[in-house]
Amino acid sequence: MKYFKGIFANLWKIYIALIFIFFAILLYPFLFVLLLNTKWKKTSFNFFIFWSYCMRICCFYPVKKVYHAPVPDGPYVIVSNHVSYLDIFLMYSLLPKAPFVFLGKSEILSYPILRTYFKNLNIPVYRNDKSKAGKAYIEALKSVGAGWSLVIFPEGTIPDDDAPKMIDFKQGAFKLAKALNVPILPLTFENNHKLFSDPTNIWGPARPGLSVVHFHKAITLDEIKKMEVNELSDHCFEIISKPLVKKYPNLY
Repeated sequence: MKYFKGIFANLWKIYIALIFIFFAILLYPFLFVLLLNTKWKKTSFNFFIFWSYCMRICCFYPVKKVYHAPVPDGPYVIVSNHVSYLDIFLMYSLLPKAPFVFLGKSEILSYPILRTYFKNLNIPVYRNDKSKAGKAYIEALKSVGAGWSLVIFPEGTIPDDDAPKMIDFKQGAFKLAKALNVPILPLTFENNHKLFSDPTNIWGPARPGLSVVHFHKAITLDEIKKMEVNELSDHCFEIISKPLVKKYPNLY
């Protein structure tokens, strides 16, 4: 049974990759033109929403949104756990009315097609270059000033073991929220690790199915001001991990 599941999972990952490549190539000419002009940035965001819905439909990933409180108007810093590449593609259709940019690892720029998509719409973070890190902060400031929210995965990577158990948060997202004076919107991806695991993990699970996403109560500016960065980080960690602790008590 293990080997049968492994074969199916790998075939499913290949199928997902083919669907991703198909839409990447299909939308590339339109997005390439739109991303050349910053005035068309929000139009290009709509293309990513379309892409996200296409991925959900073609890959049989319906979504269940669990609201713990109403989602306020942005801009804000969106933080969540990171258990799958699926998290990224779902995000656009999860928050279609709240235009956002990702702050992500600069390593993404090494992939030719993704480089065009990421660099011109999102903000690469060069973790080992302080001068470029400063540039990322300026870009984030400009984005928030223009009404864009910021998406950051505070874990900094997809944890290798014991998914979906979270690893310690890096504090950059919370420093940024305090510096930019914007609220924080925490999300929890409950089961994406079961739907699409790391493609390099040969025996990792992958299958169609319902993705469950929790929208937590936003952390207000008053709350953020009262907390130190480490307290804010711990507070968000507790909020985001709560549904995971309930669903997977054996991991905590």
